[in-house]
Formats: sequence, C-alpha cells, structure tokens
Amino acid sequence: MNHLLPRLAQRVFNTPLMLHPRKAEIVLAALSDRLGIGLIGRLDGSTVAPLAMEDDDYGFAEPGNNPRTGYDMVGPVAVIPIQGTLVQKLGSLRPWSGMTGYDGIRQNLFTALDDSSVKAIVLDIDSPGGEVAGCFDIVDTIYAARGSKPIWAILNESAYSAAYAIASAADKIYVPRTGGVGSIGVICAHVDMSQALTSAGIKVTFITYGDTKADGHSEIPLSEDAKKRFQADIDTMGQLFVDTVARNRNISAATVRDTQAATFMGDKGVALGLADEVAAPDAAFRALIKQITA
Repeated sequence: MNHLLPRLAQRVFNTPLMLHPRKAEIVLAALSDRLGIGLIGRLDGSTVAPLAMEDDDYGFAEPGNNPRTGYDMVGPVAVIPIQGTLVQKLGSLRPWSGMTGYDGIRQNLFTALDDSSVKAIVLDIDSPGGEVAGCFDIVDTIYAARGSKPIWAILNESAYSAAYAIASAADKIYVPRTGGVGSIGVICAHVDMSQALTSAGIKVTFITYGDTKADGHSEIPLSEDAKKRFQADIDTMGQLFVDTVARNRNISAATVRDTQAATFMGDKGVALGLADEVAAPDAAFRALIKQITA
C-alpha cells in the first residue's frame, strides 16, 4: 500500500474535490500521517491529529452475483452500486477498496440500458463524494438516459457532493429518514510543506518557463495571485455544480446556491427539492417494482 501513497496524495491534495467536509478531513489526516506531514489544518481553521483509516472503510469489495457485469439483477431491476469515495478511473465495475470509479458506473449504465431483460435501473448510493474530474460527464450521461428506462437513485444511506450530483441525474431520489443529501460545493486543499522542508534543511528551487508554472506546488507557499486564480477555477466548478443540480432537479439555481454546500437529512432534503421522498431502501425498491409491473 505504501507505494500507492504518492499517487493517492496527488488525487487528494491541490486538486478540486466534491467531497463531504468530514470525509475530507479524515482522508487528509490519514494521508498526512502516512506521508509524515503531522498535524494538519481542519477546514474551520483548527487543527486535527492524524487518524488511522482502513484500506476498505466501506467494505463493498465483495463480488456480486454476475461476474460479467458490475451490477446485480433483482427481478427485472439492475442495481448499480455506488459506494465510498468516487474517483475518475478505478478500472473496476464494482466498488473496490472503499472506492467507486466513474468509469465503472458508465459501463454498468450502458450495459443495463442495452440489456432487454433490464426494465429499470437503481443507483444504490452511499457515498460522501469524491473527484471533480469525470463527475459531470457521468452525470450528463445519466441525465441523457432519462426516458429510456426508469432510473431511480435509492440512497442507502446518503449521497453528498459528487455522489449527490450523480443522484440528481436520476428520475427520482429516495432518501432514508436518517440519510442525507446535499454538500453541493467544491473544495481544494493546498498543502504548504515549505516550512517543514526548511526545518529539515531541504531547499527546493524550481527552474521554470512561465511565471505561473510552479504555482500550487506544496514545496513553496501559495501566493495571493495563485490563490485568486485557483479560487476562480473553484468558483467556476461550483457554479457548474449548481447549474447541473438545478437542471436535473428542475429547481432554481438560486435555491441550490443558497444551500451553501450544507447537508440535509431526510425530509429536509425533500422540502428543498433535493430529493423526492423519504423512504427506507427496501420500501423505495418495492415502489419501483410496483411501478414497472403495473
């Protein structure tokens, strides 16, 4: 696992994420500990000690009942699992090691849409969100598939940030009373290791072509100009998120924007138009079966 840490760090630090804040803190703390960074800043400005994190903190790596697809058939319904942290490319049709890839979701969706035995599709979601890269493409793909077959997002238990973006593309969203939706926002954590390197007697000199080429590197402090440019990118992504949810849910962009990336439990999410009904997953599934067999 240690040989994967640099790659994992590249996918977490200094890159935009659509991730629930509490999950972001856990991931940042765990990687900081394993990379030897030590204490890190919380999103509210305080500090948090490093935490341990299991390699599969969601436990959804078990194989399903059909090795040729990444979803299970429950009667005439294809159930596509979307669990754990969401990443652009995982190379797996099923959640693996606490992650789900947008590439797997896309392939499963296309397979289910093309399968004549599949009469409806369930997005079985329990995720705090994940990477921005690739998220809006799969969201648009799901949205474009509306009308071909019923596509329901049944949360088991929550869909936050990037996971909510995916859920919003479905025809309907069902959330348990203790589940949640929202966190419609984008976050980027810049790690400044310059003081730690100086204390260790290490000096890093960048030789670049282009004045902004080294902006954002953790070996040097983040300049105000660089921060403004990065903030502009985050704002653009955030506005895209707001507009996408507003389109998918047929509610005003102002309503979505006014949530300010907050999360909403059960009926509060329904009241805002972020979900359709409060129901336990099994009850929601029965409602879908009743609809397609009526």
